[in-house]
Amino acid sequence: MRSVGHRSLGGNLGLPLILTLPLLHCSAPKWEEPSALDPPELRGAWIATVNNIDWPSEPGLPAAQQREELCELLDAAADVNLNMVILQVRTAGDALYDSPLEPWSEYLTGEMGEAPDPHYDPLEFAIEEAHARGLELHAWFNPYRARYHTTVSDLAPNHILATRPDLVRRYGRHFWCDPGEPEVMDHTVGVILDVVRRYDIDGVHFDDYFYPYPETDAEGNEIAFDDDASWRRYREGGGTLERDDWRRDNVNRLVERLSHEIRAIDPDCRFGISPFGIWRPGHPPGIEGFDQWAQMWADPKHWAEQGWLDYLAPQLYWPTYQAPQSYSALLRWWLDQELGDTLLVPGNATYRVADEDHNWGVEEYDLQMRLTREMGAPGNIHYHLGNIRDNWGGVRDLLRTRYYHRPAPLPWAVRE
Repeated sequence: MRSVGHRSLGGNLGLPLILTLPLLHCSAPKWEEPSALDPPELRGAWIATVNNIDWPSEPGLPAAQQREELCELLDAAADVNLNMVILQVRTAGDALYDSPLEPWSEYLTGEMGEAPDPHYDPLEFAIEEAHARGLELHAWFNPYRARYHTTVSDLAPNHILATRPDLVRRYGRHFWCDPGEPEVMDHTVGVILDVVRRYDIDGVHFDDYFYPYPETDAEGNEIAFDDDASWRRYREGGGTLERDDWRRDNVNRLVERLSHEIRAIDPDCRFGISPFGIWRPGHPPGIEGFDQWAQMWADPKHWAEQGWLDYLAPQLYWPTYQAPQSYSALLRWWLDQELGDTLLVPGNATYRVADEDHNWGVEEYDLQMRLTREMGAPGNIHYHLGNIRDNWGGVRDLLRTRYYHRPAPLPWAVRE
């Protein structure tokens, strides 16, 4: 049975729950019930675990330190009045939770398949601590990546690359599950639904990785994704789609199936995706860049139009002054699409506020936040929470003092 989470405790409006009780695992400040709330708004941030980007700070830390670091991140989210965190729990066929289906991630202990010692379940802990701070917790999964190029530990015997190598393709520096294999879809869906059943998560989340981003060989030639075997079986079985359409259909069917099955298990569990920020070059006119529809066979506009998603957060990781990928032009285009009940919120590149390669300055981030509200978007998701915790370029101060003065309910909580 799923534990009673903050949805049932927070009342019909789903307002942030502000506790005065001491937390079981963290030394956290005591919050007072707010006297006023800001209007409904989605205020999210990603917690990236791949390569230990946000959490834990390095593999192999004592379990107590891992918990302490996670609480510091959640405290930062609460401090700036966010209402959602998106925790990466599956980076590449691994698990940052106690999974019966996939091995423990090396980003926790330094060794794939090795559980934290002393044992605890990071996802269960994160849910409890997030809910105690009035935050929804969405579990972030990578659906197809099987092994990341920077992994160093030995392969665990229950990893899909060891148990079913026939379903995995080497692609450039990575290993990738073939989306054209029906058993890959079954496994991915099974992993995600196991979490929906056993944990009190508030949402399931995908980022922009479906078929892999194109890579090149030593001579600079683009590498073809090797799905000849699954493509041949599809055609020999009577399939009529052309190869590009078939690849898009493979991803479409995964998104559609998950949408229905997640809701069947838990109607309160949201499903959101944060795709690459450009749907296709030329949309709107003047926009240039990577074509995810044709090169990664991902069609997020279609997913939203079909009603398969609760929210869509295109990653608009460019400045307003970069005309070929203008933040404002792209946001306006996305908001103008007929997406039904799907909330459209931009993903914002917090990490670029003071990054050595970009160094926008907090003024650009300020402008993007202001434009988001002026255009009527119902919120933002920030990549990533570690930058907010560290006040990267002054972004924590900006959010806390100018945009997120008080707690706010999520838009879907008020719609219900």
